[in-house]
Amino acid sequence: MTDPLHSVPDLASQLSAAVPAGFRFGVATSAYQIEGAADADGRTASIWDTFAATGGAIADGSTGAVACDHYHRMPQDVGLLADLGVDTYRFSLAWPRIQPGGSGPPNPAGLGFYDRLTDQLLTRGIDPWITLYHWDLPQELEDAGGWPERDTAYRFADYAAMAFDHLGDRVHNWTTVNEPWCIATYGYATGIHAPGRTDFSAAMHAVHHLLLGHGLATSRMREASTVAHRFGLTLNLTPAVPASDQAVDLDVARRTDGLGIRMYTEPLFHARYPDDVLADLAARNVVLPVRDGDLAAIAAPLDVLGVNYYFTETVAASGRDAYQGPRTGMGWPITPSGLTDLLLRLRDEYPGVPIVLTENGAAFGDVVEPDGTIRDDQRTAFLADHLHAVARACAQGANLQGYFAWTLMDNFEWGHGYGPRFGLYHVDYHSLQRTPKQSALFYRDVIRAARR
Repeated sequence: MTDPLHSVPDLASQLSAAVPAGFRFGVATSAYQIEGAADADGRTASIWDTFAATGGAIADGSTGAVACDHYHRMPQDVGLLADLGVDTYRFSLAWPRIQPGGSGPPNPAGLGFYDRLTDQLLTRGIDPWITLYHWDLPQELEDAGGWPERDTAYRFADYAAMAFDHLGDRVHNWTTVNEPWCIATYGYATGIHAPGRTDFSAAMHAVHHLLLGHGLATSRMREASTVAHRFGLTLNLTPAVPASDQAVDLDVARRTDGLGIRMYTEPLFHARYPDDVLADLAARNVVLPVRDGDLAAIAAPLDVLGVNYYFTETVAASGRDAYQGPRTGMGWPITPSGLTDLLLRLRDEYPGVPIVLTENGAAFGDVVEPDGTIRDDQRTAFLADHLHAVARACAQGANLQGYFAWTLMDNFEWGHGYGPRFGLYHVDYHSLQRTPKQSALFYRDVIRAARR
């Protein structure tokens, strides 16, 4: 791993030489993980409120009801962004806050919060980048069947149009859906995320309807657009490397790649699902609910592809974790070279598609020193190594236009609760005080130096 204490000048120089003009440095968050204020100003329950209230669903028994209380501390948090020197802040809208219950007219109080956030960002010279859906489906829509039901895609398009109508005059970058793989797989197949269902067929139907919702929402927003807007979605792409060159391991890697990457990229960019993926699903008695016109809608032109990258996995037919190397505090492999490989693969397979790395980060066990400082060497090195990987990819022609660190501050980490800490800022969950970690200062210094 890179020595984070001596890498700023070299890293900044590499980035300055490699990245394109206008390259964005930002951070990302999501509404349910930081906002809290679960019952404030007309917000109704999402599937995560319901799931977190289910005994045993969250590792530490916690919920996002308070989280970081960003809803009430937003001006302070915008100040943290300004201190970092980022030019872009990617945040998500809470659907149940904007459209309680997932139907009917917009909630003025809910929209008012995002008005204030947007205006505060613009006042500080920070570009707002909105994600419309980061997993907090209104509970009423899940009660009606959730993402495995086609109607949810239409409800999402209505909500997207509503939010765009209100904020599109100031917000120019719009992500429709964040990580459809996680939504479908963890929410409907394995049940470790909300809504906690375990039905593989339903999960695959959810994949199709999430992509369809993206396409319908994009078309609705693009039709309403009167100024320069950019529309896209964000995929979490986890490349699979076979543990050996044996046929059984190669086939596991192919199937993992099919369900994890190509099932999303191929319909988005080529209006088709891969033949081998469809065959693998048919072998499990699963048929995707594709109707005439769906694939054309899904393949509506993208202005930017968001990519969330955390690691590359080594897979084996035995099912064992075959990775040998350093890991994060959550046990995830640390594989920065895999990021370069992924970006170059996207360059070759989907040429001309602009990409922004919309999430990249790591959780480690932070220690607050007696003087209050947090020297998170491992996270700082993680960021340095992945920024070096970005520079290498850009130097080789990857069409990468930005890097957003995950995440601004420690928060509710979904099924893990408040144990894992991904933040650049430490959050004391009793006082809710924010304290910059070494990684925040490092990222700030890299941004400053890279812009000189």
